Amino acid sequence: MDCGTDEHQHGHGDATEWKKVAELRAVAEAQDPAAKEDDFALRRFLRARDHNIGKASTMLLQYLTWKRVAKPHGSISDDEVRNEIAKDRVRMQGFDRLNRPMAYLYGARHFPAHHDLGEFKRYVAYVLDKICTRLPVGQEKFAAVIDMKGWGYANCDLRGYVAALEIMQGHYPERLGRVFLIHVPYMFMAAWKMVYPFIDDRTRKKFVFVANKDLKSTLQGAIDESQLPEEYGCKLKL
Repeated sequence: MDCGTDEHQHGHGDATEWKKVAELRAVAEAQDPAAKEDDFALRRFLRARDHNIGKASTMLLQYLTWKRVAKPHGSISDDEVRNEIAKDRVRMQGFDRLNRPMAYLYGARHFPAHHDLGEFKRYVAYVLDKICTRLPVGQEKFAAVIDMKGWGYANCDLRGYVAALEIMQGHYPERLGRVFLIHVPYMFMAAWKMVYPFIDDRTRKKFVFVANKDLKSTLQGAIDESQLPEEYGCKLKL
């Protein structure tokens, strides 16, 4: 479990960090005058690249290029991902003990044979944008529970998993706080081993596999029972 919020862990940004934010803005806007992300966004890119201006600017410019293609109108509409929404495999409700908005993902509702990879990628960005709109003031990260109950080979989608990771890591840096994987079947571990090399070191530390015997204590240690869904023996109606 985390020991504090992002701001508690890193502070509100010391003078040196904010100076680097200004340097990153100057570098990025020199190469792309339309680069108008706010200071907190620039700080997330900096932190994702260990405050290396060159690496952070490369990452930021790649994000801006992606954003123009993926979201030419500024956002992704429901109509653009209607087929993915209908599968009802992501729900957002409640907050953890660090006041991070929660997302619940259901792995057994994902069937790669029945979707278009392009629409799926748009859906990943759509979901990330939606949960980011739920962030309280002063909080920059969200948390998630991935429920793998009922997951089988028909649900396995290595291309989709890697695509989702690339979007989250490359275009939404420092947004993920923690992910709890629950009800994980043994057969999933073969897929995990293939996906694992695509997860960067910072993100790997945020994945927590929860044994069935520890499910209630682990989740309630991180999330108050009033904020946990009824399906996990708690009080929140999804």
